[in-house]
Amino acid sequence: MDTDLEAVLSIAREAAEIVRAVYRTPFAVEMKGPNDPVTRADREANTLICARLAEVFPGVPIIAEETPPESLAEAREMVRHERVFFVDPLDGTREFADRNPEFAVMIGLAIAGRAALGVVVMPESGEALCGRVSSSPVAFVEGPDGARRPLCVTDQRDPTKATMMVSRSHRPRLVEPVAERLGVRRIVPCGSVGVKVARVATGEAEIYVHGGSGAKLWDTCAPEAILVAAGGRFSDLDGDPIDYAYGGLALENGLVATNAALFDTVIEALTALR
Repeated sequence: MDTDLEAVLSIAREAAEIVRAVYRTPFAVEMKGPNDPVTRADREANTLICARLAEVFPGVPIIAEETPPESLAEAREMVRHERVFFVDPLDGTREFADRNPEFAVMIGLAIAGRAALGVVVMPESGEALCGRVSSSPVAFVEGPDGARRPLCVTDQRDPTKATMMVSRSHRPRLVEPVAERLGVRRIVPCGSVGVKVARVATGEAEIYVHGGSGAKLWDTCAPEAILVAAGGRFSDLDGDPIDYAYGGLALENGLVATNAALFDTVIEALTALR
């Protein structure tokens, strides 16, 4: 048994129950900034996750969306540690506020600057995607009844037969040109970075490209670990690995999440367009 992964899964499920309970009641939506909503569910889940992680993994820094480092200097000090947690207590707050179930609780662990372990729980469906990257990777989805099945990306290598996930509310201008160049015919809008990457990890889709700079490291650490453990690929728009130890919090060069068979084709298309 992978004790770290099981512990993180238990914490994420506990937080998902908080999110699910708030979702079933009237709740207020505040704005932290332009296009940046927050609710009681975000804050309460954030508090629980950080407290539980601190208990189970003492001394491991936690970078969470609702309690981020107060300065760049603090962030750089935190990511100097070998192991760092990245937490998004409610990925897809806009969808949550719109009563759209495309939202998730996400806990990721980076080791030496690379996504190494991740759990993404969908509070409404009760599904939990889990992954650990290692020489013997582990990737599975656990249903609400506790039953588990392995996760594996598709082997589809023809982009004209692939499904491409795109943002429902923040679609970058790069998306349509990439889809056209690749010949992708099926484009599916969806909320939450975690949910979109999950669709690739489960084999429901093959491609997700985000060309903007709005995503943060807590949006990608858990989904990346799961996708890579399931046999997929994850990078920035140049095909370079995401560095979770660089000291900043934003993904300045977008992200690409695909099955392994289409990764090079997608990167080549992006290079040609950029």
